Amino acid sequence: MSEVNIAKRKEKCENCTKQCNKKQSDEAADSHQERDDINGQSLQVNEGSQLLLSACLSCDGCVSEEESLKISQQNLEEVERVLALNKKCDVSKHKVLVASVCPQSLPFFAVKFGLDITEAAHKLCGFLKSLGVHFVFDTTVAAGFSILESQKEFIQRYRRRHHDSHALPMFTSSCPGWIRYSERVLGSLVTPHICMAKSPQQIMGRLVKDYFSKQQKLSPEKVYHMVVAPCFDKKLEAVREEFYNILLESRDVDCVLTSGEIFYLMERRKVTVEELDSLPLDQVLGEAGDMALMRHKGRGSEGFLEHVFKHAAKELFGLDVYEITYKTLRNRDFQEVTLARDGETLLQFAAIYGFRNIQTLVHRMRKGRVPYQLVEVLSCPGGCLSGRGQAESESGGRVDKALVQQMEEAYSSLPVRLPELNPTLHTLYQDWLQGQDSSKANMQLHTQYGNQSQSHTKPPHMQW
Repeated sequence: MSEVNIAKRKEKCENCTKQCNKKQSDEAADSHQERDDINGQSLQVNEGSQLLLSACLSCDGCVSEEESLKISQQNLEEVERVLALNKKCDVSKHKVLVASVCPQSLPFFAVKFGLDITEAAHKLCGFLKSLGVHFVFDTTVAAGFSILESQKEFIQRYRRRHHDSHALPMFTSSCPGWIRYSERVLGSLVTPHICMAKSPQQIMGRLVKDYFSKQQKLSPEKVYHMVVAPCFDKKLEAVREEFYNILLESRDVDCVLTSGEIFYLMERRKVTVEELDSLPLDQVLGEAGDMALMRHKGRGSEGFLEHVFKHAAKELFGLDVYEITYKTLRNRDFQEVTLARDGETLLQFAAIYGFRNIQTLVHRMRKGRVPYQLVEVLSCPGGCLSGRGQAESESGGRVDKALVQQMEEAYSSLPVRLPELNPTLHTLYQDWLQGQDSSKANMQLHTQYGNQSQSHTKPPHMQW
């Protein structure tokens, strides 16, 4: 990350901290629910909450000192420290480095390298392995697990909707900014509605630390798992307590680096694309040969809405949906999809991205006026491709719209494959999880979300 971007982020943190400190002093005089205005955006805050949110939903000012310490270890210097240890003679401290690259990060490198996505992925793999990374995967297979488990949970929720008031609407759970906001601010209004399928990142963490490490005859603590993601909030997700194994002293994801941080490392080392080797990505099952890169439905995200919508239409109503038509409501980031038969609305889903639209959703939910059975919620306007870890302009502070458009075009060039048709997923369900409905599948692929109160510590300045 450039020094300019770091300075901009620090400036943001300092401003948020000032507001946060003022709010804390005001709370002594007024313990009732209050409304704070953040950058012109009204935010309902629960009683006793000290959380102040910026447009990204989880500004650095709300990070606790403990989280700050954990996140501070997720940086280029820490990865280079691990790499340096591997070069020394003390074999007892050696780690097998595994890098998992999110599919939404690949378009960033494609644009920056001036290559198509497959060629860019090979160059990125070549760069990571030149550093000393042993295996490089893409996380599409983990996203496939998350989608399939979300589909299954939606069907279950839909069928119990008449006797469970928390069954619907179901909110997607792959965006850590949205999850953090729900747990820290919205609480019981929203958390029972959040899908319990783990995010692709954390399923990939389990896949690497549980299945892959066993295949390599390694204990999990001997594997250092790094994720390349488009979003800074993924660092916060990686340090959640439920994703840490106390007995093994091992996290499912040891470090998250943004696409921008990796590109900055390339610039710092003065590496040119032309001199990089082109190496195919590795496969979790160890298949020989280069597997074609695929994507899931959806514009710049994992496509949870589209996959669940088509699955539910078939499973619940026997209808095959081949193409989905989005109806734009407030703006491009507030759209809905409807399934109707003989004039009757059978399903109504929504894709709601960005802080302002999420606030509209929350307001309607408080009033009991949410007609949707499922809402795909993402904190970044435009979806995951617009994550601030890769889409921020070089001057900092704003999203580079031209870059995002180029990334969207690159991402849409990848062929789509339904997770149901992915043979790797079927093999892993059997070999790793002992079946789709097994207790192990439930344990490895699901988590729980609940209310979290903010600590009363002064928010630290985070410099990512």
